[in-house]
Amino acid sequence: MEEYHRHCDEVGFNADEAHNIIKECIDGVLGGEDYNQNNINQWTASIVEQSLAHLVKLGKAYKYIVTCAVVQRSAYGFHTASSCFWDTTSDGTCTVRWENRTMNCIVNVFAIAIVL
Repeated sequence: MEEYHRHCDEVGFNADEAHNIIKECIDGVLGGEDYNQNNINQWTASIVEQSLAHLVKLGKAYKYIVTCAVVQRSAYGFHTASSCFWDTTSDGTCTVRWENRTMNCIVNVFAIAIVL
């Protein structure tokens, strides 16, 4: 019996492509908005759902994890970090930082290659 391996022309995760997709999703949801704590759950859900849908439409052999944080701008700043243990030749991550005069948004995408 032959093993089936999904052919992928592109080796590794294309972080630039993911960055552009995520930035468009953030702009579409938060562009022109001012911080409002009553809208945070809706905004973050829309950003992660739209981002995930667009990434999946690329048709690449990846599992994706998308996180989003939106905070009100303040003098205290906003710091975040992540760490992964994976195959750096095929898996990858992308972080998009977005801000306007009233809020900051950080979206992280983690892409884990599916090996069949």
